Amino acid sequence: MQKNDTAPAAPEPDGLPAPQRYWAMAAIIMGMSLSVLDASIVNLALPDITRDFGASPSAAVWVVNAYQLATLGLLLPCAHLGDRLGYRRVYLTGLAVFTLASLGCVVSTSLPMLAAARALQGLGAAGMMSVNSALVRLTYPVRMLGRAIALNSVVVATSSVAGPSLAALILSVASWPWLFVVQLPLGLLVWLFARRSLPRNLSTHGAPLSPLDVVLNMLMFVLLFLGADALGARSGGAADTDKLLAAAGLLLGALAVGWFYLRRQWRLPAPLFPVDLLRIPVFALSMCTSVTAFAAQTLAFVCLPFLLLEGQGRSHLEAGLLITAWPAAIVLSAPVAGRLIHRVPGGLLGGVGLATMATGLALLALLPDQPAGADIAWRLALCGIGFGLFQSPNNHTIVTSAPLARAGAASGMLGTARLTGQSLGAVLLGIIFSVAGVHGGGLEIAFALSAGLAAVAAVFSLLRVRT
Repeated sequence: MQKNDTAPAAPEPDGLPAPQRYWAMAAIIMGMSLSVLDASIVNLALPDITRDFGASPSAAVWVVNAYQLATLGLLLPCAHLGDRLGYRRVYLTGLAVFTLASLGCVVSTSLPMLAAARALQGLGAAGMMSVNSALVRLTYPVRMLGRAIALNSVVVATSSVAGPSLAALILSVASWPWLFVVQLPLGLLVWLFARRSLPRNLSTHGAPLSPLDVVLNMLMFVLLFLGADALGARSGGAADTDKLLAAAGLLLGALAVGWFYLRRQWRLPAPLFPVDLLRIPVFALSMCTSVTAFAAQTLAFVCLPFLLLEGQGRSHLEAGLLITAWPAAIVLSAPVAGRLIHRVPGGLLGGVGLATMATGLALLALLPDQPAGADIAWRLALCGIGFGLFQSPNNHTIVTSAPLARAGAASGMLGTARLTGQSLGAVLLGIIFSVAGVHGGGLEIAFALSAGLAAVAAVFSLLRVRT
């Protein structure tokens, strides 16, 4: 293997020197916060958007779906470009596209125009998310990588649940376009900051990006997402059979496209869908752990407002304060997990965390009809502590079990696992509510299923100890 001695901009193999390292990590964190926050910040504004554009609620949901679909479908292509063209270049391009698309959201004059701008935002977010962990790996030395990934995990976890709170703050004093106005100066500031501080890597690994593979990748995820969404949107009645048939058709289409697509990928040395990494047992088990754990978290977290607001009649303020116990516990436990990564096997640490989370979820399912706020808060905190102990070591294993030349692919799979698990959790809740209803035992079933998923994730994690 020959060394490239003519690449002066490339960082040293063991991370960046201390001052530049901190600036680079700050740029990575700020960009990741923007992209993760934007996934949920619009949810609270959907009624206002529906009214302003004279659209139906079902059509307005595409303001959210367009972002999610674009991000999920383009994560792996952007990760492949990162391995080939450099992670810094893909990150900066994604951030620029995201910021310009925010301007498109501000000036949108119709719902289709807003949905298109949101899809473009999703493309930019995919560029940032796909190489996020790969940049962290280039930035920090091996001995400190666990703490860096723990910090990154805290940012992702808190940003994913802070969107509605931030949206409520903005919408209390301004109209919905201001949700995107505030992103313009922030995006420009982060881009200038990232351009000066992010590490460079001059990678040319893998074949050029195949347009057919990109289309197949997007089509597989889009059909899977739409089919699962249609399956979860059933509400009973005469049209239920038609919805089931439509959902089944979409899911079968996703399976057919996926079969053809993955057969194409199987023979490639650096495939777009990283089947080469899934042949690594610890990587495959970590992916299973991640998808199942995020499904459990999302299923419970989306269910919580129904429990607190409709089931127990609490105010929005009280419900918001109680729910905060979960992310607050993640913020406290994730740094502890980061310090333990190099001392305790990741599979064991993640298994203990997920078992703790499963216990907290099971206790939520067994809540009495009118519990005290403290009884709810400590159960939610137990869930957050468990999730925080799982996420950092699991992400560390995913990032470091892949060869350095495939760090971008591993980073893309990390984001894909998170988004897939979150989509699965939301769909499962929709199915439960369509069958059992919110007040017909659906809440208890949802928390019990969430606890079961967390327990299954713990088993996946513990299997890595032997591997």
